Amino acid sequence: MISCNRYFLIALCLLRFSYSEAQANPVFDTLHIPATYKPEFRRQLNHDGIDGEQKEILQSDGKADKEYSPSEKPEINQLLTRSLVNKTDWLQYSIETDTGLDHRLKVFYLTGLERLLKYYRQNWRQPGDRGINPLHLPMIIDAYESGMQLERKGASIEQVVYDLPYDAGTNLINCGLFDKNPGLPAAKNRLVLKLYNLHPDRVFPLLQQYPDVPFADSLLRAIDKRKYARQFYDYAAAGNKLGALIRNIQDDIFIKTIATMALSRSGQQYFPFLDNIVNGRMTLREIDDAKDDSLLYYRLLVKTQMDYAGRAVNKDTAFEFRALTQRLEIKAADFINIINGLHNERNHDIRFRSIQSLSPAELYYLAVTSDGAIYTSSFVKGVYPLMMKKINNRGDSLLILLNFDKYRKFIKMTAGFNTLDHFLASFARSDNPEQEDPANTLMRAFVNRLEQSDGLEDGVDVADSYASISETLKPVAERMLLNIRDNYERNLASGNKKGIAIYHILGTLFESADSTKTVDLTKELGVPPVYEVPFTALTEDSGRVNLQLFIYGDKDGMGVFPTLLSMFSNANWKIDQSNKQWVTIHSAKGKPVSLYMNRPLPEETNEDALAQEALCKYLDDKKIIPTVTINRGHSYNAPYTIKQMSTASKIVFMGSCGGYRMIHDILEKAPEAHIIGTKQIADAPVNNPFLRLIMEKLRTGSDIKWIPFWEELGRIVTDKVIFEDYVPPYKNLGALFIKAYTRSMGPGNENNQ
Repeated sequence: MISCNRYFLIALCLLRFSYSEAQANPVFDTLHIPATYKPEFRRQLNHDGIDGEQKEILQSDGKADKEYSPSEKPEINQLLTRSLVNKTDWLQYSIETDTGLDHRLKVFYLTGLERLLKYYRQNWRQPGDRGINPLHLPMIIDAYESGMQLERKGASIEQVVYDLPYDAGTNLINCGLFDKNPGLPAAKNRLVLKLYNLHPDRVFPLLQQYPDVPFADSLLRAIDKRKYARQFYDYAAAGNKLGALIRNIQDDIFIKTIATMALSRSGQQYFPFLDNIVNGRMTLREIDDAKDDSLLYYRLLVKTQMDYAGRAVNKDTAFEFRALTQRLEIKAADFINIINGLHNERNHDIRFRSIQSLSPAELYYLAVTSDGAIYTSSFVKGVYPLMMKKINNRGDSLLILLNFDKYRKFIKMTAGFNTLDHFLASFARSDNPEQEDPANTLMRAFVNRLEQSDGLEDGVDVADSYASISETLKPVAERMLLNIRDNYERNLASGNKKGIAIYHILGTLFESADSTKTVDLTKELGVPPVYEVPFTALTEDSGRVNLQLFIYGDKDGMGVFPTLLSMFSNANWKIDQSNKQWVTIHSAKGKPVSLYMNRPLPEETNEDALAQEALCKYLDDKKIIPTVTINRGHSYNAPYTIKQMSTASKIVFMGSCGGYRMIHDILEKAPEAHIIGTKQIADAPVNNPFLRLIMEKLRTGSDIKWIPFWEELGRIVTDKVIFEDYVPPYKNLGALFIKAYTRSMGPGNENNQ
């Protein structure tokens, strides 16, 4: 049974209509079909078919009774049942006894009535456009009667369909009675227009299905071109009637331009510049002159990005601004991949030769469009210092030049790469002691009005930046926290739900960094703690901590395996190598700790995968649940580790290149995981000390407190440069921010106010 509260007003109107109809047509209200009445035997099957549909509709509400009850309102159900039973019976009787109809026509009208009810029965529970509002049943049956009278006269049914809602009109024309009616084409056009009014966002699929409606070009001209530019481009390129229709429109400069682009092999390269092309600020020739040269095309993209960003400040959003940004990211990656790939080159003149000719703005966009992909050394030793040198070491001038486009992303990156203090120090100081320094104004803006941003990206950037700022720039972190509290109070006063959620979550996450406040993130936000993992959270009922290490049978895996074993060849540990597919390391002293590690058997014969599978089965059979997962392998192996890892993992160490970019996938598998990954190269000089340190912490029963743990790890790693690219769990606040926000607001509600 469906709820009909939202249809109640419609139902009341239907009831009023029914009562007025009864007064005008007392025959219907005092319906008495003679007891001796029987249809002619030649048409008995037609009547049986109608009766059968009536019975099936009566039972389609889930109750085997004589009332049709799709609503929670008894009075509405009575009306629907009366229409289904009494009105339909009367129509059958009227058709059967009409002396003006011959046998053929009576069969024709009875068959149409049966099909009308059948279509209704099959679709009243359907979702989407096929679904029929059950409250429309009376008007559907009444419309059939009216249409039948018009059909007898050879008159058009267009007006009857026009007066019906889309679902009722669709039900009517699908009964087959009006297939040859002179008004059917116009009636179908009316229904297409009604469907468009219901779903204007689906205009292109609709016109693809009905390209011959006479108003198709009018709809195309009328729709919001800014919103549907991409669909215009895609459909204009199609070799069908809709594509031809779009291409034939010559009196609309936007449609004409985009159709020209869609037919060009270079269309995708033109598309980011659509707004400037349509408005006469740029020609296709200008793009042609640059599109085959990576440097020139990138420069044109940056120039246009700066233009669009400047217009956006004045609330003038360009067509397909997002497409421009996406293309900019792709082209920036060409430069980033070159300098990342030369990370072993000691000569910076050679490594960064490809970016020497770029302007400060072009270098800035290299950085902000490559977040998560650019290596620490590429940013710290190449892009950032070159950019600052070319802007005369004035960060404030740089942001003004760029209209502060993506400045939150840039601040987050400089915080993560420990260059924020240098960047802020490059700002001019205020000469007026009563006036705030520009650097402080910037950081206040960094935190302010996040609720006005589309989506959550700005909030994620603020969240991700805090841990680094609190470590290196404590006064800045303190002001950030104060600004977050002020913004929370502001949103609370205005009742902005999105803002309340954002600032409550950020404030709670950041305050949890202060161990003296004992903030319980699980209780407050429904997310795991950020800055520590208690020893007790890692133990099973017996008090034992289980770790699982995934290693792969390539040359590197086989080479490092003996070193891993040697780290535990001392009195504190016992190594069990009795199994041919895995090794187990148990603590001999201290707290019970067990590390299960598959052997790196040859990957060529898939033996390493079989060993991992066998170990996972063994752990599952023995009900041994790992709470710590260690991955050792190349980046292409990481997905296999994530697929097999324990969902109960509280700590996940991704010792593979670029493991930092797997955070989302890991959290999908193990929602409470604290994740350690690297933005760049993962190697034994960091991976081995991490394993040794965490095993020792667990053996001594220590809580894993990430800030001191990370400081201690930094002292024992043997390659400080590689270590710079590893990201500890407490710097992954953005992922936790998203999880907490989704939990607070519900998925898909990023822009709720």
